Amino acid sequence: MEILAAYDLTRSYRDAAKICGVSHNTVRSYVKARQEGAQAPVARQRGRMTDPFLPQMISWVEQSRGKIRGDVVHEKLVALGFTGCERTTRTALAELKAKYRARNVRVHRPWTPEPGLWPQFDYGDGPVVDGVKTVLFVAWLAFSRFRIVIALRDKTMPSVFAALDRSFRLAGGVTTYVLTDNEKTVTIEHVAGIPVRNAQIVAFSRHYSTSMQTCIPADPASKGGVENAVKIAKADLVPKETNLLPEYGSFAELETACEAFMEEVNSRVHRATLEIPKDMLRVIERPRLHPVPETPVTASFGHTRQVPPNMPMITFEQSRYSVPHTLVGEMVWVRGTDTEVVIVHVGDAGPVEVARHKVTLPGTPAIIDAHFPPAPAGALERVIRPTNKAEEDFLALGAGAALWLKEAAAAGTGKIRHKMERAVTLAKVLGTDEVDKGLGAAAVHHRFTHEDLVSIINTAGGKTRTTSTSHTVTDQGQWLSQGTSGWANFGTTPAATTADEDFEGATE
Repeated sequence: MEILAAYDLTRSYRDAAKICGVSHNTVRSYVKARQEGAQAPVARQRGRMTDPFLPQMISWVEQSRGKIRGDVVHEKLVALGFTGCERTTRTALAELKAKYRARNVRVHRPWTPEPGLWPQFDYGDGPVVDGVKTVLFVAWLAFSRFRIVIALRDKTMPSVFAALDRSFRLAGGVTTYVLTDNEKTVTIEHVAGIPVRNAQIVAFSRHYSTSMQTCIPADPASKGGVENAVKIAKADLVPKETNLLPEYGSFAELETACEAFMEEVNSRVHRATLEIPKDMLRVIERPRLHPVPETPVTASFGHTRQVPPNMPMITFEQSRYSVPHTLVGEMVWVRGTDTEVVIVHVGDAGPVEVARHKVTLPGTPAIIDAHFPPAPAGALERVIRPTNKAEEDFLALGAGAALWLKEAAAAGTGKIRHKMERAVTLAKVLGTDEVDKGLGAAAVHHRFTHEDLVSIINTAGGKTRTTSTSHTVTDQGQWLSQGTSGWANFGTTPAATTADEDFEGATE
C-alpha cells in the first residue's frame, strides 16, 4: 500500500521506488496488478543448487557437531555430482551450522558461590627469565574474587604443593573444596569417566582437610573465573609488544611483579560485585575458612639439610650448593633431578623455593653471588686511616696523595715517610693543589724517587706531565751501567788512556 501511495503521489515508477526503497520494477508490477484488478504479486522463492544435497550436508554437520569445514563439504559434494562453486557450498553450510549451534547452544545458569567453599586454580605460561620459561600459578576465590598469582619455575608436584600452601596462607585459611584441571599431578587417568586421583594429592588434601575436585576434561567453561584471571595476569605480567614491558632480569623481579599485581587487582572495586576483593575476603569469607596447618606438607620436598651458622652452603650427594645467607642456622629441604637441584625453605609464609642450581661435581661448589652478603669494608682493599699527625697532614693534600701512598707502598718504595714529609713541606711553598696533582701523576707513572715530584711539578711551567709512562731515575749515581762517553770513539783508533780516565768514564 505504501508503494501504491507513493506512485499515486509522484506518478513515476523511479520516484516511488526511491521513496519506498525498492526497485522501480517492483513498483511497476504492483501498479500493473492494481490496474488489471489482480492480486498483488508475491515474492517467489527460487531454489538453490545445493537443495538436492541438503540431506547429506545436514548429516555431515550433525556427525561433526558443527565442526566440518567448507572445503571438505565441497569436495564431498563434487564427488556426488554437484556442479556449483565452493562459495555456494560455504553459504549453504554456514546457514546449516548456525541452525545447529542454535539448537545445541550451551545455556549457562548463573552461579552464586558461598563464601569459603570454592577456590579455583590454573596455570599460565610465564615470561622467559635467564633463558628458562617460567609458570604463573593463578588461584581465584569464587565468592570474594580475590586473586593470587605466584611465579613458579615448573609444574612438578613439590612446586604445586608449595604454591597451594602459600595460597592458603595468603587467603588466611583453607577452603572446603579446590577446583582445578585434570593435570597429572591431580588426576592420573579416567576410568569410565571417573577421575583417578594421584595418591600424593590425596595425602595433601587430607593434610589440609580439603577436597580436591576436577572439572570435565576439555571443558574450561566450568572454571571460567580462574581462566579469566589467568588471561589478565598474562596480559599484565608477560612482556609483549602490546604492553611494552621490559624483560625480567631475575626470577626475584618476576616475584616482585606478581606481588605488585596482586596488590593492585585486589585493592580496586570489582565490576561484578562492586566491592573490593580484599575487603570481602577479610570481612566475609575469611571467618568461614578452615585454619591452615602450622606444618606444611614436606614429604615431596626431598631431604632436610641444616645450614651451617657461618657459611650458607649445604651438601647434597657429595656436592655443595649455596643458599641465601639469611638462612644460616635454618633447616632447608633439598631435592634433585637429572639436571637441577632445588632447595626449599619452610617459614612463616609456607614453603618457598630459595635456590635452584645446576647439578655440579664434588669438589666444585655451585655458588650464586646474590646468596652472600657484601664483603666488609677493607676485606679486599685496604682503607687508608692516618694514625699520627704526619700522616694526617700528608693525606690532607687530597686524593692524589692517597693514591701515591697506595702505589708507593705496593711498589716497595723506601723512605716513604721521609718523602711524605717533603711533599707536605713542598705544598706549603708551591700550593696544595699543585703538589696533590703532582703526587697523582707520580702514582700513575710509578715515579717515587726524591726528585720525581719536583720534576713533575716544574715540567711544562708547573703543569703535570701525564703522557710519559716510563720510569725515570734522576740520581744517575745509583746506576750500575757504564756511561756513554766511552762509546764516543767506537770504530776509531783507540787512544791511550790511564786507569783514572777509565774510572771517570765508567762513573759518568
